[in-house]
Amino acid sequence: MSIGYACLTIGVRDTDFKSCMLKNVSEAKLIELIGHNLHSLEKVIDYNLANRINLFRISSDLIPFGSSPANPLPWEEIFSAQLQQIGLKIKQSGMRVSMHPGQYTVLNSPDAGVVSRAMEDLTYHARVLDSLGTDVKHKIVLHIGGVYNDKEKAINRFISHCRQLDPAVKRRLVPENDDRSYSIEEVLEIGTRLKAPVVFDNLHHAINPSADKMSDADWIKQCQKTWQSGDGRQKIHYSQQNKEKKPGSHSDTIEINEFMHFYDSVAGDNLDVMLEVKDKNLSALKCINCTAADKSIKYLEKEWSRYKYTVLERSPAAYQEIRRLLRIKTEYPALAFYTTLEAALQSPLETGHAINAAQHVWGYFKDVATANEKETFLKNINHYQSGNTGNGSLKKYLWKMAVKYRCSYLLDAYYFIF
Repeated sequence: MSIGYACLTIGVRDTDFKSCMLKNVSEAKLIELIGHNLHSLEKVIDYNLANRINLFRISSDLIPFGSSPANPLPWEEIFSAQLQQIGLKIKQSGMRVSMHPGQYTVLNSPDAGVVSRAMEDLTYHARVLDSLGTDVKHKIVLHIGGVYNDKEKAINRFISHCRQLDPAVKRRLVPENDDRSYSIEEVLEIGTRLKAPVVFDNLHHAINPSADKMSDADWIKQCQKTWQSGDGRQKIHYSQQNKEKKPGSHSDTIEINEFMHFYDSVAGDNLDVMLEVKDKNLSALKCINCTAADKSIKYLEKEWSRYKYTVLERSPAAYQEIRRLLRIKTEYPALAFYTTLEAALQSPLETGHAINAAQHVWGYFKDVATANEKETFLKNINHYQSGNTGNGSLKKYLWKMAVKYRCSYLLDAYYFIF
């Protein structure tokens, strides 16, 4: 089993993706942006490999205007060496990648222009995966689209247009249930007619259930029948509802106890689980560390090195509890570690705790900082303590110091992103 995340990283340096406005597009600009984005993608792949993350969704924005006439560049040729290098890392590691076109890629629209653009966009996504040298186990996930006042006709249009797609697209295409129009039961019917594997999304199903009230585990078993040996391991999407937002909104993080209940109920070892969550790789690492066969405490210690000052500023009690949990090197208290961590991160920020954590972080600079820098730090502390500035200003200054003095330990920590 693999657990992964979608598109972007949290707290990983040099992994941003760039684009530009259409009016600023030029050949030189596109080459600059594509080169930057491929460099970022390779950094993401390297990060994933270093952290046991073997499932990843590549951003549709990798190649700016990739499916638009605004980008006529033969980018596969121009960047062939870079693409092959990234693809080789994916292949040799056994990582599985995918892509997921956005809401405007609608194959079942009654508007021929919309359908034509959707086909062009799907072709672009297949070009990306082909240019990386990935096989057909690396999929393109797509929602069915709208209903347009006649669901049966809309389904038939989707199937008809799928059959017209280039074989390079068809062999990768995987339909998914959504939270509004097409239930998993309906998508299974579509997948069966197309002989295409189907992705089950648990949150979409919770909001838009099928008439047949089966459990998630049973629906996943039904979807499993659509996955052939050449398609790779069955893939599902997993997310949790953000309790403070409208139905269908993804949570900020994956609550580990809720995830483990789901994982146990669906025999997770037989699945590839794509997490859809705001904190991306952070939740992926959490779930991986709680389900991995290799239960070495070194993985929790690595996580602790990233989280420790964030926990300290939120809850000194949780800080001490996690230190206690990690003291016995022969044990692997992953679930207790993350449960304590989640509780700490949900704690309200108190000024005294935040200042204490900031002073610990400052400890990395106190022997190298100039007199002026020390004075500035103290001013930041005083301004924050008196309520004249927020904690963000204090952290911004500490980040500048970490960059100046090249303190990798802090630059890789999560202290500056929470």
